[in-house]
Amino acid sequence: MNIVKRSKKWNLRLSRKKPFSVKSKTIAAYILTALFASWIGTYLDLYFVGNEWYSFPLRPYSAIFTINIVFTLIGLPILTAFFLYFMGKLNIWKKGVFIIIVSLVMTLVEKQSEAFGWFNHHDQWEHSYSFFGYCFFMIIVWKFFRWVNSIMN
Repeated sequence: MNIVKRSKKWNLRLSRKKPFSVKSKTIAAYILTALFASWIGTYLDLYFVGNEWYSFPLRPYSAIFTINIVFTLIGLPILTAFFLYFMGKLNIWKKGVFIIIVSLVMTLVEKQSEAFGWFNHHDQWEHSYSFFGYCFFMIIVWKFFRWVNSIMN
């Protein structure tokens, strides 16, 4: 007669990994929002360049693209990820101040890039348009990120 002892290992609960953790959902929300920002930035650039409000004299593949694809496909998603990270750390009042400060900085960067010859605006362009455009863009990107995050969690 054989007596079989039950293994102590069988008494341990097997922990199931969640298929999509909260951290994975947050990373996915960052990626989706960066793609969304890139998509919006690309179409805004195409619209404004097409209507001759501004142009990119120095850009890669200038024979093919009228916009600077390096910025819209690489720079903008990276900057969006940093923006989302810092926005997540701030309270509501600081978020508003942060958006205003970043919009001012981007407007100044835009003016500096004109001095370097990377960017040209139409003679009638006012840089206040850029400031309000950046504010509006960042608010939309932040709202999109929060919406995606709420769906995924």
